[in-house]
Amino acid sequence: MFDELKNRVNELFPTLVDELRELVRIPSVSATQPDDVRRSAEHVVGLLEASFFRNVQLLEIEGAHPAVFGEIPAPEGAPTVLLYAHHDVQPAGFGWTDDPWEPREIDGRLFGRGSSDDKAGIIMHLAAVRAHDGKPPVGVKVFIEGEEEIGSANLVAFLETYGEMLASDAIVIADAGNWRVGVPSFTTSLRGLVDCVVEVRTLENSVHSGMFGGVFPDALTVLARLLATLHDGAGNVAVAGVHIGPEAGLDLTEAEVRSQAGAVEGVEIIGDGSLEAKTWSRPSISVLGVDGPPVEGAVNALIPSARAKISMRLAPGDNSKTAMAALVTHLESHVEWGARVRVTPGSSGEAFELDTTGPAYDAFRTAFVEAWGTETVDMGVGGSIPFVAAFSEAYPRAAILLTGVGDPTSAIHGPNESVDLEDFRKACQAEAIALTLLAQQ
Repeated sequence: MFDELKNRVNELFPTLVDELRELVRIPSVSATQPDDVRRSAEHVVGLLEASFFRNVQLLEIEGAHPAVFGEIPAPEGAPTVLLYAHHDVQPAGFGWTDDPWEPREIDGRLFGRGSSDDKAGIIMHLAAVRAHDGKPPVGVKVFIEGEEEIGSANLVAFLETYGEMLASDAIVIADAGNWRVGVPSFTTSLRGLVDCVVEVRTLENSVHSGMFGGVFPDALTVLARLLATLHDGAGNVAVAGVHIGPEAGLDLTEAEVRSQAGAVEGVEIIGDGSLEAKTWSRPSISVLGVDGPPVEGAVNALIPSARAKISMRLAPGDNSKTAMAALVTHLESHVEWGARVRVTPGSSGEAFELDTTGPAYDAFRTAFVEAWGTETVDMGVGGSIPFVAAFSEAYPRAAILLTGVGDPTSAIHGPNESVDLEDFRKACQAEAIALTLLAQQ
């Protein structure tokens, strides 16, 4: 029934992959490289203009990286769909086999920073419109953000400033992934996030460890003992008052999750619940960094102060304010031996559960089956995407769909990030088909 659209994507696909390569070559690291982020935004402007979009422009907010907008007005009586992706990326980091900014194809996957997260999402949106030769049967707006990888700090301001311009009946957010290669998926829940920095102090200054060791504790030992209280003996979060959601699970195996995480041989899986529940519906705590003297050059002196950054993921149904208060209370009340403690709350984001009913979801589920030939999996995600809640608050009547092109082997944020090109092709086909089905509904 949709062979014409699928064939059209197939014809376009070599060009689409080349365009993805060109985007990957731009190191649009929003944390450190503002000039490259702007260059990336300007490149996306050119891609939208070449994809039949009108009113293409950079959206600017003072102090923010630029976003990109384009639109194709809806035929009379047809709904309008907002397609979201982001053009900024994480820093390359260490451990890459090859240059992270020079894309390479190996065994059907395209490697390079941003190949999956989220530049493939940008090209997927453009492919869906091009498959209709620039005349989709619904209205289409595209919003390509430039700050997702630094927490979308200005997204609310963008929505307030450009709210009417971005208003739509459905919002398709291409910033998630699939359950496995070859298995299309909707992300239906996201964990929330709070973080803080805790500092402990035991002395005014460093003192000789031989003369005073055994009399007073060093700050690193106190900090280590405090951090150890964040989990019980089984590895469950031990902070009182945080929410634990219901059991969740599909068919994830221990072998898969060990391979995906790169777990070293012998390391145990911690906590109660299924593998999926551990990241979908239960909280988790991680220590992201510790400040103290490095081992190299360490001297025989008691360390007077030390600090750590702590991140806590929140189960859907929790509230970031109450969770932050619970974390702060735990840290302040569990420090030992009379050490002075100071907790500085950091960033936060709400957990979110998506309503996956209605015509927009029906259209995309049918489109996924047409493109992949298999049913769609509904899954939770352990990560946090705070801007989903921002879109929901700004457009409460719009259906929000969270999907994407990546898979658990895409290594987003890590070395050797990649995207499966066949899944990329099918995602482009599915979105083109979904636009047709949305118009029919």
